[in-house]
Amino acid sequence: MGKRFLGLGPAVLLAVAVPGIAATLTKLQTPRGVAGAVLNPERPEADTVRDADRKPAEMLAFAGVRPGWKVLEISPGGGYFTRLLSLAVGGNGYVYTNATRASTAVEAWAKAHPNVSQQLVQPGQLGAPEPVDLVWTTQNYHDFKNNKIGDSDQAALVNTAAFAALKPGGVYLVSDHQGAAGSGATQTNTLHRIEDAAVIREVEAAGFKLEARSAILRHEADDHTQKVFETGLRGKTDQFVLKFRKPRGRR
Repeated sequence: MGKRFLGLGPAVLLAVAVPGIAATLTKLQTPRGVAGAVLNPERPEADTVRDADRKPAEMLAFAGVRPGWKVLEISPGGGYFTRLLSLAVGGNGYVYTNATRASTAVEAWAKAHPNVSQQLVQPGQLGAPEPVDLVWTTQNYHDFKNNKIGDSDQAALVNTAAFAALKPGGVYLVSDHQGAAGSGATQTNTLHRIEDAAVIREVEAAGFKLEARSAILRHEADDHTQKVFETGLRGKTDQFVLKFRKPRGRR
């Protein structure tokens, strides 16, 4: 059936066939593109088994993803969200992935989905041939803090580049592993965490306005003292999800 799922009716009707997601999709009033993307049978099993932890329907709905959107995804890794975003924006949308190293998984998906392309960029740089509606990055911001480029760290350059890449009114979605209260950016290289307050300060300094934050990926059992890769914690870390907006009228 492939991408025909993108044209199905309201999320509540889709949920009838998949009872486990009924409450979530109905509560969020999930856009049809998002609901169709999550349920699309093209998604590999390696992705769908991670959905309980990564909450893709809630994440895309929180960002406001719509069919036809142009998206720039930073450091897509294995392409988990690349695949979801490409299905959600549909044939009239596009996903530009930016990374410093090529991803074979993203390349494979792009070969079968003409609304995705992989672009290699220098650290701190971003590129898309047109203004985008959404810049998206998950579990990467703390790594940007560990890379110095001249007198700046990579995060500062990424924030500036994200602002330039977005249409006025566009969304910048940042999610990462929460650091301990008051830790700021001091745990980025040790525990691979960063405090949300530090991210908010830095992103707003680049011209964005924080529009909303979400508890979608909160895990209160995580006390922020362990590396995010520890057995039993991986995939269950306490994570923040922040939605910033580029002010309208800004270019």
